Amino acid sequence: MSSQTRRELIRRVLGLSVVAAAQFEAVLASEQHDGPEAWMNEWIRLEVEDKKTPVGTLHVSRFVEPVWFLTRSIGWSPGSPDAIRFQPVTVPVGFITDLASIPRLFWSLLSPVGEYTYPAIIHDYLYWIQDRPREDADAILRIGMQEFGIDGTTVAAIYSAVRAAGGGAWNSNAELKRQGERRILRVFPADPRTRWEDWKKRSDVFEPQ
Repeated sequence: MSSQTRRELIRRVLGLSVVAAAQFEAVLASEQHDGPEAWMNEWIRLEVEDKKTPVGTLHVSRFVEPVWFLTRSIGWSPGSPDAIRFQPVTVPVGFITDLASIPRLFWSLLSPVGEYTYPAIIHDYLYWIQDRPREDADAILRIGMQEFGIDGTTVAAIYSAVRAAGGGAWNSNAELKRQGERRILRVFPADPRTRWEDWKKRSDVFEPQ
């Protein structure tokens, strides 16, 4: 069996990423490997290290309207076996979000202090930048909610909703970008009474496109 074939078998059987499978294969081939107990411990260690978590705690501020902006960057990184399909996501400081990519039916569940908010903002950013297929953005929302321990019934309901109705938000964002709208601030409002509808008319408060 070739090294590449053996590595793929390890990856599939143990559920590790490509990188972790290569590391595990190296342990198996090493003379320092001392039998089943040693390689089992190594498998457990790699599996734990291979699991990813959300990147950065959530820090937001808001305008008078229910429109928020990040005051610190957040992100998402795929764990095994999702690393084969998905690329990491980094949402920059200053990103504007109103959770508009989530169907209005679920807005009451996605409050800014709810457990859904972090993956919802990741999803909203992906719907804005559109650097990958919409179905991947929706899948990352589903995975993110699962990582936050959201119950399976709710995850399935929200995922089904964005798959069925998210196309409108996706297309609307594409048109707004075509018209020149920007959603990454470099200057934050100091007055808590500031309205987003007024702030977004200023050309000096956004990061260059």
